[in-house]
Amino acid sequence: MTAAGISRRSLVLGATTGAAALASAGWPGTAGAADKLVVGVIYVGTRGDFGWNQSHATAVEALKTVPGVSVVEEENVPETLAVANTMKSMIELDGAKLIFGTSFGYFNPFMVDIARQYPDVQLRHPTTLWSADKHPANLGGYFAYMDQAHYVNGVAAGLSSKTGKIGYVAAKPISLVLRTINSFMLGVRKGNPGATVKLIFTGDWSLPVREAEAANALASAGCDVVACHVDSPKVIVETLERRGVKSCGHNTSQAALAPKGFITGAETKYETIYKGFAELLARGEPLPNVAIGGYDKDMVTSTPFGAGASEEARRAATEAIAALRAGQPMFAGPIRDNKGNVIVAPGSALGNYAPELETANYLVEGIEGSVT
Repeated sequence: MTAAGISRRSLVLGATTGAAALASAGWPGTAGAADKLVVGVIYVGTRGDFGWNQSHATAVEALKTVPGVSVVEEENVPETLAVANTMKSMIELDGAKLIFGTSFGYFNPFMVDIARQYPDVQLRHPTTLWSADKHPANLGGYFAYMDQAHYVNGVAAGLSSKTGKIGYVAAKPISLVLRTINSFMLGVRKGNPGATVKLIFTGDWSLPVREAEAANALASAGCDVVACHVDSPKVIVETLERRGVKSCGHNTSQAALAPKGFITGAETKYETIYKGFAELLARGEPLPNVAIGGYDKDMVTSTPFGAGASEEARRAATEAIAALRAGQPMFAGPIRDNKGNVIVAPGSALGNYAPELETANYLVEGIEGSVT
């Protein structure tokens, strides 16, 4: 993803949690409109996938508690003209004034076109793809920087591993994913400097068979902890639990799938966006075109620790979250990639929202794998 489209109307959410986060960003605490604000939410898969879709569905449940808000939802909507038809139906039949299209492929051309057709309806997409130069003013995005939560996963994983051999299953070698893998590795080495991370790419966001094969391969290679970045880690976490391997989650909680080996997970906290946007509209306030954030903006969180997390890991991970909330950078030099090139020089650091991280095309030292 790129932050290049963030405009003067962009909003980085304030710190702390829940209603306090909204208040510190200048958002109202309650909806004040007499009539219901109808919000439409569209998912590319099932709401209960233990992954990407469920992360949004969890936030929608919080949205439903906002006074004056009514929610309409549609699951299993493909990234085709079907999503355009769903949006039209929500607008024309249900009276939706705010629509969250939660899948990457919904944005262009479908959400762009619908925004142009219905200028009185606000549409928001979970990326920073919106650009003031190219897109309608009633369209925009929101994005949770999950690399921060993966760094915390790494801290906990490194201190919960007995062998120092850790695995990682990822979908694609694109900058967004490489960023989370690198952050995880930096977290691992913070508490376990000698640990290594063996990386396997499956090739796409949702390939359950390949994901099971990768999890088994890492277990057979001696990894005693495995993390991941795929749409739904369900198959990976269940496979690891059967193999007696500890796991870290992604997108939403997978703790129930691994009662013995789950450590913690990197979760989005989109309820901050969903509730806040609905409350703004209910009061007649304008929405930001792009809202971004991590722990410090209350847009990511960590899954409560599971049985796989050591006491030392729990303490260190909790301290890491506090440090990130305070703005401490993850990418503090010296950092080299796994080919020996200097990424961050000694005495230097990249901020947690540094533009350079948006175009990562490398793997940091300690990762066994390649981007090609």
